Amino acid sequence: MKIVSVSGSQLKDMMLAAAASLNEHKSEIDAMNVFPVPDGDTGTNMSLTFLAAAREAEKAPDDDIGAVAKAVSGGSLRGARGNSGVILSQLFRGFAKGLEGLKTADSDDLTIAFRKAQETAYKAVMKPKEGTILTVARAMADRAAEVSYDTDDALFILKEAVKGGAAMLKRTPDMLPALKAAGVVDSGGYGLIALWTAAIRRLEGLDDDASAPLPAAAPKREIDFSALAHGGEITFGYCTEFFVHSEKPGEDMPQEAVAAFGEYLGSVGDSIVSVSDGDVLKVHVHTNHPGEVLEKALALGYLENLKIENMRVQHNEKIEWMEKAAEQPASEPETPEAPSGPAKAVGFVTVCAGDGFREIFEGLGADAVIEGGQTMNPSAADFLAAIESVSAEHIIIMPNNKNILLAAKQAAELAEGADVFVLPTASVPEGVSAMARYMPTDDFESVKGFMEGIIREVRTGQITYAVRDTTINGRKIKEGDALCIEGGEIKFVVRSSEDAARLMVNSMLERGGEVMSIYYGANISPETAEEVRAYAEGAHPGFEIDLYYGGQPVYDYYFAVE
Repeated sequence: MKIVSVSGSQLKDMMLAAAASLNEHKSEIDAMNVFPVPDGDTGTNMSLTFLAAAREAEKAPDDDIGAVAKAVSGGSLRGARGNSGVILSQLFRGFAKGLEGLKTADSDDLTIAFRKAQETAYKAVMKPKEGTILTVARAMADRAAEVSYDTDDALFILKEAVKGGAAMLKRTPDMLPALKAAGVVDSGGYGLIALWTAAIRRLEGLDDDASAPLPAAAPKREIDFSALAHGGEITFGYCTEFFVHSEKPGEDMPQEAVAAFGEYLGSVGDSIVSVSDGDVLKVHVHTNHPGEVLEKALALGYLENLKIENMRVQHNEKIEWMEKAAEQPASEPETPEAPSGPAKAVGFVTVCAGDGFREIFEGLGADAVIEGGQTMNPSAADFLAAIESVSAEHIIIMPNNKNILLAAKQAAELAEGADVFVLPTASVPEGVSAMARYMPTDDFESVKGFMEGIIREVRTGQITYAVRDTTINGRKIKEGDALCIEGGEIKFVVRSSEDAARLMVNSMLERGGEVMSIYYGANISPETAEEVRAYAEGAHPGFEIDLYYGGQPVYDYYFAVE
């Protein structure tokens, strides 16, 4: 069977089939999580992201493949959930760029679209890791380009691209030791191949139910999970932001020069964003040598909106915030409403799971609290709704989970008429500490730098349980074991959460600090939590030990040391 070109109606049907396939296989993809904890959600995030994309595709005109691809891109951008969903949305953003302005797509057009998809997704991740969905996407683009010179068959290009991606997928365990240890391939790459396999089957007519309706949008889960936290010291002290404009307005910057500049940034800093849009380059980097960064940037063009902040300048005043939080009544989750009244200077949007944490954040002055966690990731659209509900000159988003960070950043880019800053909190305790020590000031840039410094001071850990037998770094883990996690790594494995709590207390306090906050979850009684607090006080006199109810599911305890 040969297909010379793909029409808009065909691409639409392909995308509907792809969405249905991801929805069908999401649990299988979720189970490929390398950690044996109950928060593997790559499949769920990819499925929800692409269901949103396919629903937008349904509205596009059948006779315009460029319009259908653009609709898929727009739907996935706003529906993106979790890192895997955001990367998937970037792949189809690039794919749409390759088909822009076309009524139908031939073999050459599809080859270009696969390459644009790969390039756009790689640019969205400042430190791409090989052995992931990005590697699979690159292999798809490489294989399409390799065979494109010898054929004008669009179907053949699609099938060969998937073959190339599938072959690379099998090699991902050799690129990432964690995958090999868990005996799985990369879950995001697996989802991408599942998506395109279903799409091609629909194009070939092997799926005869071409008009099958999309699955209903998945409801929010009753259980959600929080992040695997990580902390660390400030390595690079100056937050440096600026725009670079081409010396010739309207003329795109040379991509080779932009790429070389991005590589340079990676050698002198972290927390890097380097995104070009035609003749403008947006740059954000944490570095110890901002002057040298600016000197390099001047070779690309002229600079604008320069901001340099010293993130090591800290505010040491303690705030007795928990008493205030405890006095506030708990609020039931509600749909954000349109803001009313005059705008405040700074508003806060935060994400958490558990009625106790909701109470804490609202007591600290959060304007919008989004219910969510590791396997109930808010979408970019959820963040946009929350942003629109806040009447403030500046809005700070605290995702409180590393897997939600990209969706929050995507929402910030999509927000119109709002100055939105995403504070990269990787855990709920980091968000609590940042809000608790927030001090109003007229200089919002100083606020951002100060709060970024705060979250780097906080060391966090958590206790959860294993959902399957496995071996990680030579340590055997049994289903039901209590897992002590710190810095994204499993530090201890024991049989009970009470033993795990004592181990975490000792491990974290032996490395210093002044105050430990313990947040107990929905499955822990106040009496049991009080025993942990009493043990911490007795074993480590001189530390202030605070105990709070977080109400979070699955994670029995969160610990934070400052």
